[in-house]
Amino acid sequence: MTKALYRKIKDTIRARILSGQWPEGFQLPSEHKLLEEFKVSRMTVHRALRELTEENLLSRVQGVGTFVAERRPSVSIVELRSISDDIAARGNRHTATVQRLREVKADAPLARQFNLPEGATLFHSIVLHRENDVPIQYEERWVNPDMAPDYLKQDFSLVTPTKYLTQLYAAPDVEHVIEAALPGSGAAKLLNIAETEPCLRLTRRTWVQAQVITLVVLIHPGTRYRLGTWFRANPDTVPLAQAL
Repeated sequence: MTKALYRKIKDTIRARILSGQWPEGFQLPSEHKLLEEFKVSRMTVHRALRELTEENLLSRVQGVGTFVAERRPSVSIVELRSISDDIAARGNRHTATVQRLREVKADAPLARQFNLPEGATLFHSIVLHRENDVPIQYEERWVNPDMAPDYLKQDFSLVTPTKYLTQLYAAPDVEHVIEAALPGSGAAKLLNIAETEPCLRLTRRTWVQAQVITLVVLIHPGTRYRLGTWFRANPDTVPLAQAL
């Protein structure tokens, strides 16, 4: 019986947070008031609040109270998802500005990433993504023209490069490398941050049957974004981090 009660309290509080009834930073009613509302024991309320805190929905400040935690935008490091879908799932508005869209000649290091000869033609794009008008991702991408010949004809302010390419290739092989890094002057200017601000940099390469489709570098301000995932470990498979 106690288990069902604390889950009911968790579900009620979670629903109030996700609906916006209790926004970020909102101070929850005291435990005494929650006891009166739910008509349960202090232990039951305490367990519900503790587990919601462990799930990062609540933040408890000793001697002050319990608050709705700040929810920084996040992106999965395992799934291949468009940032526009992540933003929409949070109930927010995605906008994008195309900074560059052109042909380039691959230098030696870039050519090796695509298994192409030096000087081969690649498509190059830079797109800035915003969430509710706040810049949260700088995307610099190179694409193999043989794999996406119409890439330069797309309007990436309407459809993200990730969404466009996954429509062409629904199940590519994917490599992710995640690093802490400084943004560089160009990315810092577009993201409206200092060049000294720590960022999360995700480098992703995708390919199909040994043909590399794209190489992309995604830069997120560390104070505005986080990378994460949820999964159930399978002892019969090699962990992603080990595979990399």
